[in-house]
Amino acid sequence: MLNPKLMLFGAAAQFGIFFTLSMASLFGFSMQDAASIGIIGAADGPTAIFAANYFNSNYKGAIFVAAYSYMALVPIVQPPVIKALTSRKERLIRMAYEPKSVSQTTKILFPIIISIVVGLVAPRSVALIGFLMFGNLIRECGVLNGLSASAQNELANLVTIFLGITVATQMHAEKFLRAETLMIMGLGLIAFVFDTAGGVMFAKLVNLFLPEGKKLNPMIGATGISAFPMSARVVHKMGLAEDNQNFLLMQTIGVNVSGQICSVIAGGIVMNLVSRG
Repeated sequence: MLNPKLMLFGAAAQFGIFFTLSMASLFGFSMQDAASIGIIGAADGPTAIFAANYFNSNYKGAIFVAAYSYMALVPIVQPPVIKALTSRKERLIRMAYEPKSVSQTTKILFPIIISIVVGLVAPRSVALIGFLMFGNLIRECGVLNGLSASAQNELANLVTIFLGITVATQMHAEKFLRAETLMIMGLGLIAFVFDTAGGVMFAKLVNLFLPEGKKLNPMIGATGISAFPMSARVVHKMGLAEDNQNFLLMQTIGVNVSGQICSVIAGGIVMNLVSRG
């Protein structure tokens, strides 16, 4: 809400989805399965599950495991990719944080407007973005504090348990222990790497048009994936490792949140395109 321009980095970091969809299709997967595999790169487990179920993919178990595995592997996968694409001078760039006040009306309107806009752009993603924005709405409206606290704690834990059970039911040996599972894990890694690279390279491109003193630290582009807040923390720590006074947490959190929204939009667009095809 403070800096809507960060949404652009979330969008750029979805490049890996479409690249991996193309690769999976070339490897012989159907378009429906390829679309489900590509969404692994967004590091967004719920969207990957939603897409795989929507397309009734033959590889649900492998897709579910790959999506959540790479979410957990953010601290291992992202740093080498970021360092390979940036110089130390770029990683040392400091970004000033200018706090701004946001009115309560804006906080309430934000989830409502996002849900409407995303529904118009990618109707298939309304179920996902609706639940995400509903959580924001009950937290910010100020009259549902009990429900908000339950959603953030007890309900979240219950959903996690049921999610684990659901994933387990899709991991029958005859469906999971086969060569295609290894291919999906490999393609998921490719998607994840290219999503990270897409965000970093977009930040470097933007820097070409910015004056000295206003340039962005390109590492923040890597947080445009949906792994929140792990990716933001990883990049923040990388900035501190280069310069112990370089605090990037607020910027990375902003991009990371935009990545959550953009991954749902990208997933909805993919589902719309493949369904029509």
